[in-house]
Amino acid sequence: MTNDKAFPPAPRQFYLHLISDATGMTLQGLARACLAQFDNIDPIERFWPLVRTGKQLERVLQDIADHPGPVMFTLVDNELRALLQKKCQDLNVPCISVLDPMMLGLSTFLGLSSKDIPGLQHTLDEAYFHRIAAVDFALSFDDGQNYDGIEKADVILVGVSRTSKTPTCIFLARRGIRAANIPYIPGIPVADRITALKGPLFVGLTESPERLVHLRRNRLKADEKDKHQDDNAYLDPEKVKEEILEARRFFTKQGWPVIDVTRRSVEETAAEIQVLLQQSRNYAGGG
Repeated sequence: MTNDKAFPPAPRQFYLHLISDATGMTLQGLARACLAQFDNIDPIERFWPLVRTGKQLERVLQDIADHPGPVMFTLVDNELRALLQKKCQDLNVPCISVLDPMMLGLSTFLGLSSKDIPGLQHTLDEAYFHRIAAVDFALSFDDGQNYDGIEKADVILVGVSRTSKTPTCIFLARRGIRAANIPYIPGIPVADRITALKGPLFVGLTESPERLVHLRRNRLKADEKDKHQDDNAYLDPEKVKEEILEARRFFTKQGWPVIDVTRRSVEETAAEIQVLLQQSRNYAGGG
């Protein structure tokens, strides 16, 4: 007896080589953003960061020969680029310099040539130390544990438990934004001396009751010592709904922008906060 049931085809598997003369984080992000647009694929990522010498490149070229597949790279050294492109041409595999269109566009606009120095964006300059300071700030002002100096924040996130306040603050900090977060606790509004601050941008975070209960249950399973373990209100759907409505009313009363994080990744939430922060600064500056 034959089974006529059609099975979906196996995802197409292939090697993808990512080669960078720096940390490769930008390259990985661009590659994964592109791959996300294709269904039924199973790329095997071969990651090669900090490739800056011919000897280092030789190992990469051998691996490409052993595992042929598309190559995406960010190399600024012309000799290394030429060697890589020649090898890929011989193997008949795509070889894509992902930054070339952007560099060409900027060079044309500015009327300047690029410096062609590997890893220049990761030098220990003032911006680097500013980002490190922002991460320290986010950790110091996490979950309302400290208010002394919170007025120096660029943004303060307020939300009920499990609305991704902490990871969003860390993500913002890695972009040099001083972010603090305060939990909204039902019946205990945020102190007036905090809400009266004029410097920071306040943003309220909310989430659907169903999603929030799901996240809280998973959290409790992972941490049996959680302080909410025996608190039925923390997991009760009706209580959670009331908690969210109370928080929303509070945010509205304060005139704060509100972001629903239910269907958003941390990256998407952080991106919207950055736009709000930019708008706030433009308004304050009369721009």
